[in-house]
Formats: sequence, structure tokens, C-alpha cells
Amino acid sequence: MLDARARRLLSPGLDAVGGRLAAAGAPAIALTAAGWLAGVAACVAVVAHVWLLALALWLLNRLLDGLDGPVARRHGPSDLGGFLDIVADFSIYSGFVVAVAIAEPGARLAGLALLMAYYLSGTAFLALSSLLERRGTTLAVDGRSLRFVGGLAEGTETVVVYVLLCLLPGRAPLILWLFTAAVAITAIQRVVLGVHTLRHPATTHPNSAEAAERHPAPRQENR
Repeated sequence: MLDARARRLLSPGLDAVGGRLAAAGAPAIALTAAGWLAGVAACVAVVAHVWLLALALWLLNRLLDGLDGPVARRHGPSDLGGFLDIVADFSIYSGFVVAVAIAEPGARLAGLALLMAYYLSGTAFLALSSLLERRGTTLAVDGRSLRFVGGLAEGTETVVVYVLLCLLPGRAPLILWLFTAAVAITAIQRVVLGVHTLRHPATTHPNSAEAAERHPAPRQENR
């Protein structure tokens, strides 16, 4: 819900820093890897109940995740980079919840519910993103590697919630239950959007005929 506003606010600064890193020769995939390692370290810190360190590492993870995109755009974005970026994000998002559930036994049921909500929302997001890409629609295009479909709980809300978990670990069950509800609503929003968008047959994309001539589909055999 807040991602578009956060992007408008933070993009100028991230683009400027990303430009300097790209000029210095820093590869985007290295930033993705460093961010992932910072996220893993944040999860370990949560399990160890070192909450302020976990907070610092979580924010470092988000900073590096915000920088790899601008660097990639300077060097030329790649499908591999976009793939690894989304895998890194999802693994840390879920790993942080698991870490909180280990550190705070009272939050385990809420953490399990949140992981289930993540699964449903992520499945709807990835499936719809793929189908929108295949249809060539302009819906939800924002320059990133995948077509991101918004909702009540997005990346910015996740950052805020995990910060609250680090600052108020004793309130983890309540925080996780509330966020579970938000993620579940997001999953429903994406499913409804998918049904509304995909219920009609795809119209021919303007470049589909030309693309088919350049890259004919391989023949399939019935077996």
C-alpha cells in the first residue's frame, strides 16, 4: 500500500548512491548477495535475542536491496539478477518470521499463520505476474524485473513490521497476528484482481505476431 510513496521518496537518493557504486564497478549481484547475507545474520541475531543488532542488520538488508536495482539499471538489468533478487527477498521475509517464532515461543502460532498467508499471497503474486507478462499488459509495470501487483501489505509494510518486532519482541504475537490479517487481505486482493483481469481471453499483443515470426514456438509431440 505504501510502496509507491516510499519509492518516490527514496528513489532519488538510492539512484544517486547506486550510480556511484556502478561507476566504481560494483556488480548488482554482489549487492544482492551481501544483502542476503545481512538478512541471514539478522535472523541469527533474532534467534540469539540480540534485537538491536537484528534491527541494524535488517535495515542493512533493505538498504542493499534498494541499491542493487539502480546498479543493475546502470549496468543493464538481467533476468538472472531479477530472479535471484526475488528469491533472496522471499527467503529472508520467511526466515525472519521463523527466527521470531524460535525466539518467542508465544508467537509460534501467529508465525505459522503468517507463513501460510505469505504462501498464498506469494503464489498469487508470482502467478499473476507471469500471466500479465505473457499477455503483454501494462498493468503494474514500474521498471522492476517482475510485474509487481500491489496490495494492503507490501514491502514497505514488511519493513515497518519487522522493525516493530525488533523493538517490541514481547509484543510479537500481536504484531504477527495483525500483519497476518493484512497479508491475507493482500492475497485476497491479488486473487480478485487476477480473476477480474484474466477472466477474459487475452487480446493479441501488438508485437506478438512479429515476436512469433522472430521466435517461432517449438513443435510439441503428442506422447
